[in-house]
Amino acid sequence: MDTGKNFELSEKIFIIQPIVTDDYLALEKEAISLIESVGALHAGSIFQRVKEVSPATYIGAGKLEELRQRLSELDVTILFNGELTPSQTLNISAALDNKKVIDRTTLILAIFAKNAKSSEGKLQVELAQLKYMYPRLKGKGEALSRLGGGIGTRGPGETKLETDRRRIRVRLDYLEAKLKEAETRRALHVNRRKKEKIPTISLIGYTNTGKSTLLNLLTDADVYAENKLFATLDPTSRKFIIDGTEFILTDTVGFLRELPHSLISAFHSTLESALNCDLALIVCDASDDYEMQLNTTLSTLDELHYNIPYLIVMNKSENLESFDGYPAGSIFISAKTHAGIDGLKGEILRFFQKEYTDVRLFVPYSRMKDYSAVKKYATEKTFSYEEEGVFVSARIRKIYLPHFKDFLSKADERNA
Repeated sequence: MDTGKNFELSEKIFIIQPIVTDDYLALEKEAISLIESVGALHAGSIFQRVKEVSPATYIGAGKLEELRQRLSELDVTILFNGELTPSQTLNISAALDNKKVIDRTTLILAIFAKNAKSSEGKLQVELAQLKYMYPRLKGKGEALSRLGGGIGTRGPGETKLETDRRRIRVRLDYLEAKLKEAETRRALHVNRRKKEKIPTISLIGYTNTGKSTLLNLLTDADVYAENKLFATLDPTSRKFIIDGTEFILTDTVGFLRELPHSLISAFHSTLESALNCDLALIVCDASDDYEMQLNTTLSTLDELHYNIPYLIVMNKSENLESFDGYPAGSIFISAKTHAGIDGLKGEILRFFQKEYTDVRLFVPYSRMKDYSAVKKYATEKTFSYEEEGVFVSARIRKIYLPHFKDFLSKADERNA
């Protein structure tokens, strides 16, 4: 069984970068990072201004002929840094002496296949791969045979990729059913957390901005973190405490510019569980193109129809000489050096302060059973045992104050 890890590390990838927007250089740089993340080598790039997309080959025949001559003696895979139709992929391959041609989606799927660790993550990746491959299969597998081996042809859970469309359809139905089961289990976990009334915070943002490192720092966890795109794929949740208040912090897959719709669809349920939170921390790399990272995150949230409160966290800020020009209200930290972490914790508490209040309760010994039934809604801080009962200092979410009306002091009762 291929787990998606056995990629050909010697595979050399040459980029065709279409110039359709002003950020084409940034997109090419991003593609190089994707190539490195999958364990392949960048063999070079060629840029092509596209005034009108060719239905057959996307770019013009003249540029394809120029590229064919340039690469005729090289053993390279061609990455078209955009999304190709099945026929465009085949036609470009034919024009380039049948070299293997992949597009941006295929490369991202390869990285996902390599990095998926959980059984659900592997199912999601395989589903996305098969959905992407399904319309690209013709007859006995003409399209698949053009791909050859290496990147884009392997995925988690595969023995071999069947070229029979009916069998793939059966596999797709099976994967969708298994993921539906996983989605139901996850919904139960989310509902249980809601019943426990623990505030939830999600780390979201562009890929490779240090979210997993920040999760490890805040929660004393040991979650895998690496300086590569999409190093984290499976959602991870951990508990942590700030000034006596318990929170659940969740990290999940990072976003990317022009993230293919098929991937958003495949990981929608996972993202949904992560984004079903009380507060999001949008983590950006302050030393890089933070505006692009922030805009990508906000546009992806909009595409997913999520409107959640958030704080902007500028990570990797240890070498900044000035904080001028950054978005108003940004919190500057370094998960690497721990700089600014206390300030971040303070901002998190301030956000939740409008929902919480500190109270002093008196619980008679005769009412301990009644108090035990509601104390799950309180974060207890100190106790003072008296002759007739216990004084408890606690932090309570304001919407739950009515549960404690029998134990509140007169001053605190006015807030209930």
